[in-house]
Amino acid sequence: MRALKDLLEKNKQWATKLKASDPDFFSNLALQQNPGYLWIGCSDSRVPANQIVNLPPGEVFVHRNIANLVIHSDLNCLSVIQYAVEVLQIKHIIVCGHYGCSGIKASLDNREHGLIDNWLRHIKDIYRYHEAKINDMKTEKEKLDLLCELNVIEQVANICHTTIVQSAWKAGQELAVHGWIYGIDDGILKDLDVCITNINEISQTHRIK
Repeated sequence: MRALKDLLEKNKQWATKLKASDPDFFSNLALQQNPGYLWIGCSDSRVPANQIVNLPPGEVFVHRNIANLVIHSDLNCLSVIQYAVEVLQIKHIIVCGHYGCSGIKASLDNREHGLIDNWLRHIKDIYRYHEAKINDMKTEKEKLDLLCELNVIEQVANICHTTIVQSAWKAGQELAVHGWIYGIDDGILKDLDVCITNINEISQTHRIK
């Protein structure tokens, strides 16, 4: 019960398989961390960052939380962004939500869920901003899908409003922030056509001079 032997055995099998295909894989991986992407995604176990973009360990720096939120007072998330941008010098930040997100759904059901309700208030705010558009959808699924997409777009904006990202742009650093969403039912990523690459593409209100 305490040892989780099945997981430890699966780890050995995984490592052995990798070393068989590339004997130097782990020795090279241990030398440095040089990912090109920061992935901010949902904690949902069905949305593993590396696997769904078919990249090996070392290629994607990852931060995950309930409903892939980027909140201006969340020092955990901000620390990840800062390290990725300033130390790792990544060139792409990807916010990836997913359809059927339990966090999105819970934010709309008007039930008490405990501590997480405080976290989900950020999603309720997004719903409030777009209430008329969401309520125009014909089915509950369409409403939830739209809110999942709008949530991603909002988090892209939140990243771009940070002092971290704006300072990088002002210093001339090449950095793009993308919004994607993942379909659990088909395994396909959808680009939401949200890509911000410089400070001139964000609202005047949030620009830091």
